[in-house]
Amino acid sequence: MKTPIHTPHAPAAIGPYSQAIRTGGLIFVSGQIPVDPATGAFAGDTIEAQTRQSLENLKAILEEAGSGLDKVVKTTVFLQDMGDFAAMNGVYAEYFAEPFPARAAVQVGRLPKDALVEIECVAEA
Repeated sequence: MKTPIHTPHAPAAIGPYSQAIRTGGLIFVSGQIPVDPATGAFAGDTIEAQTRQSLENLKAILEEAGSGLDKVVKTTVFLQDMGDFAAMNGVYAEYFAEPFPARAAVQVGRLPKDALVEIECVAEA
């Protein structure tokens, strides 16, 4: 059984997808770009500000699902420029503690709304 998760504390889906889906004991959170749900605009134009907002969006969705960042088992980070990896990683480290989730980080050609970063995750329910 699939249960959609939705919170107004993260950006609404801009297409035919859910913010997250709970199935079995897992929550699959769709990729989050750095849109501030209060304004509909990017939280800033630096990789640090955009990483922070993307993670805050993930956090809000997970909390709505009764989970949290401490239950994340896997993330995927999509970067517009791999040159931003170290700066992204610095902010990312503020949000996760050991044991850290498994992670992949890749550079992509382009992200929605020309974001610098997008982050998705899988967490325990």
